[in-house]
Amino acid sequence: MTDFTLTIDGKGMAGEGTFGVVNPATGAVFAQAPSCGRAQLDAAMESAHRAFGPWQRDEARRRQALVACAEAIQARLAELAPILTQEQGKPLAKASEELIGAAVWFRYTAALQIPVEVVQDDENARIEVRRRPYGVVGAITPWNFPVLLGVWKIAPALLAGNTVVIKPSPFTPLSTLKLGEILRDALPAGVLNVVSGGDELGAWVSSHPRVRKISFTGSVATGKKVAAAAAPDLKRYTLELGGNDAAIVLPDADPAKIAEKLFWGAFSNSGQVCSAIKRLYVHESIAAPLTEALAAVVRNVKTGDGMQADTQLGPINNKPQFERVVGLLEDAKKAGAKVVTGGGARAGAGYFVEPTLVTGIAEGTRLVDEEQFGPALPILTYRDVDDAVERANATMFGLSGSVWSSDPERAAAVAGRLECGTAWVNQHLAIGPNVPFGGAKWSGVGVENGPWGLLGFTEIQTVNVAR
Repeated sequence: MTDFTLTIDGKGMAGEGTFGVVNPATGAVFAQAPSCGRAQLDAAMESAHRAFGPWQRDEARRRQALVACAEAIQARLAELAPILTQEQGKPLAKASEELIGAAVWFRYTAALQIPVEVVQDDENARIEVRRRPYGVVGAITPWNFPVLLGVWKIAPALLAGNTVVIKPSPFTPLSTLKLGEILRDALPAGVLNVVSGGDELGAWVSSHPRVRKISFTGSVATGKKVAAAAAPDLKRYTLELGGNDAAIVLPDADPAKIAEKLFWGAFSNSGQVCSAIKRLYVHESIAAPLTEALAAVVRNVKTGDGMQADTQLGPINNKPQFERVVGLLEDAKKAGAKVVTGGGARAGAGYFVEPTLVTGIAEGTRLVDEEQFGPALPILTYRDVDDAVERANATMFGLSGSVWSSDPERAAAVAGRLECGTAWVNQHLAIGPNVPFGGAKWSGVGVENGPWGLLGFTEIQTVNVAR
């Protein structure tokens, strides 16, 4: 695959060079992506800047364009899904779900209202609080859900009247590049520019003087660098960062009823979800039956190449992350943890890690304290609910969490004590376009989705008219 181009000013362009993209199911390069140079990034930024004026003035056109974007994605679904699977690793059915979700997000966002608040309207004055776009938005996206998380940024930024320059992860650039190609006919030239390259390109985007707002999804460490790069120019930013989500299972929960939901809450996308369950706190009275119920689910799950029809879990996306997950499992074993299922890398080609459950583990172990971002789940026991909540909160992460019980009201009371952006009850990873998503503490700044996410791409202007 070599027919991928940058999108700059509504046209396809070759990069200054190319770089290889690896299929994680094989560990081999299968395609070349264009590498955007500094001058090309400047051209993309200038294109977005030129397009901003007319784009911000026509709200009706913006709404129509977002619907056209949704239709364009749906029309090219069969072309996009295999590209996403081959570069990211997820099963083809899940790739299709991600793309359908992107179309849903576009359609939902197109119908959102941009509020005008009237704070005074009398014989003395009419005072309105309006929302204005920033200008050029720099969007930087991760490798786990490259298209969907890209649209989380593109759709509200465009509806608000901004223009966008988006840079995907160098591990998964192809689906976003193809998205840029597909949307060229749906959007005016310059409104959406797509560039690809290495980490230095992300740094250029973050510090570029044309960018007035940055929307970044990725690791805490990189998010801090983005914030630092934004500071000299006082750029605004939204950061959706990592998580070490805790799920607390109360003693009245039924292991047979919740095991499969817990499994997919932790192992969806092979654990490569920022808000996946990454620590499982189970009351000691039901720890043994729940562990066995989870192990039974693991034994029936098919791991393999995402292009194979029966695959349910794909590989880890890239070699550095693969090596990190394997290293965390080795560290846990050295600390005396008991491996219930899996335990390490699968033999053969590709970046496959066996779905792993670990018991006999506690805080102070890297697999518990750090975000593993892979198919490995530590199961910890507790005796007192207050202790479980305290341990769940004893981290600088605060993205999401969940509580599981046969009594939803009791679980909701416990969930309200979790220090996180989203607290679920008897479910996990329930994410929708109409629900705000963001983190507390080191897990982020600001939120995405719904009217709250839309407002994050606007700044307040007060219009005060004397009478």
